Amino acid sequence: MRYLPIFLDVLNKRCALVGGGEVAARKLAWLRSAGAQVRIIAPEATAELHAEIRSALDSGSPAAVTHLQARFAPAHLDGCELVVSATDDAAVNAAVADAARARNLPVNVVDDPANCSFIVPAVIDREPMTIAVSSSGTSPVLARWVRSRIESLIPDAIGRIAAFFGMKRTAVQNRLPEIGQRRRFWEAQLETRLPELIAQGRTDEADTLFHNNLVSATEQDALNAGRVYLIGAGPGDPDLLTFRALQRLQQADVVVYDRLVSPAVVDLARRDAERMYVGKCRDAHSVPQEEISQRLVDLAREGKIVARLKGGDPFVFGRGGEEIEALASANLPFEVVPGITAATGCAAYAGIPLTHRDYAQSVRFITGHTRNGKLDLDWGNLASCKDTLVFYMGLSASAEICAQLIAHGMPASRAAGLVEHGTTPRQQVYTGTLATLPDLIVGAESPSLLIVGDVVNLHEQLAWFQGSPDAEPLFTPQPVAAELHQKIRSAA
Repeated sequence: MRYLPIFLDVLNKRCALVGGGEVAARKLAWLRSAGAQVRIIAPEATAELHAEIRSALDSGSPAAVTHLQARFAPAHLDGCELVVSATDDAAVNAAVADAARARNLPVNVVDDPANCSFIVPAVIDREPMTIAVSSSGTSPVLARWVRSRIESLIPDAIGRIAAFFGMKRTAVQNRLPEIGQRRRFWEAQLETRLPELIAQGRTDEADTLFHNNLVSATEQDALNAGRVYLIGAGPGDPDLLTFRALQRLQQADVVVYDRLVSPAVVDLARRDAERMYVGKCRDAHSVPQEEISQRLVDLAREGKIVARLKGGDPFVFGRGGEEIEALASANLPFEVVPGITAATGCAAYAGIPLTHRDYAQSVRFITGHTRNGKLDLDWGNLASCKDTLVFYMGLSASAEICAQLIAHGMPASRAAGLVEHGTTPRQQVYTGTLATLPDLIVGAESPSLLIVGDVVNLHEQLAWFQGSPDAEPLFTPQPVAAELHQKIRSAA
């Protein structure tokens, strides 16, 4: 994050606006919309700016706008609390920025980020709800495009709903002393008819419903009850999260995640949610599975809402069953949110259909994770299979997998491929045969997925998604790096 998002209170505060053209007119309207008193410094002003000045003066406040018909001088900033420069003269803009910095005043120079101490976002105004979108000054047009997309999703009544909730905050604070209780109560109100009644202007009915809900909340223990959401985080790309997964993740007080969950997915949690890394890396389990399950139980007993993020789908080699067994034994509530498993996600992004009328009528998902350094699989059965085999966590054992399949009768010429960092910008796909693939993937990184079967031959024809090894990694390669990532976020 390059800029710190912040909302400044400029109501009845003196702000300096340097410039007399069309851009200055737009900035005057912008400052006045927030209630600022504006001092305009410009030797001349366009008709559009004069019209904005007259409109401000007609509002009834004689101090709303003053126009100094003069060239800019640093003394013009005395008594001001914010500065905007909107001239077409680079030298004047630089002088304004220098004078503002000398006075420790926040300054914005239009279309000149280098001279800005703050930048102006694209804004969705639903007073008192304000939503700001910024591209850090790199692409204002893109920021406005994103704003328009968000605006189409925000109901016009969102401001009235925010105002209603604001009037009820004190009552809720008095009845529900715990922060977690209050947050859960407010979240629950958004799922009732309350927003609809407020939007329709049925204020008396909304007041009655709100009062009844608040009384009910103080008479039952539901707001204190912890629970666990076992969430499938998908194969890597955060855009592949389901809508339910995103909802549940953003409700969580604590997010428990491991190395197979990309930081981009973890970052979708609330900023105030606690992040708890229980990562595992190949041949080094930093937190034993039994301890992870017990942590979920302990957190839920403390009344926390826990999001347990699992790479892919929690019930496909994710040991999710073991974790909810522990929760069920402790009589704690839980919910399982399925996710796109690695096999379907990575194969789709690699252009490798797992089934195909001409090549494969079935697919098997197999763990390639070794126990005590040995793969305990029915090699004869697998080698006789003509359909698709997908090995999860098979990178370290890929050479042994290929050798065992050949040794038990599968043709050495059978197509095989490895998808590395599937669905992410760093995705790389290696294709060959059982005989050649082990040499092709020397140096490949985890997470990766091994696919064996004739469908791999379709990759070259059907590949539609191309990654780059130079792209920024979505996955944290080591637990230490993941813990560092968490410390950085906590500090932010």
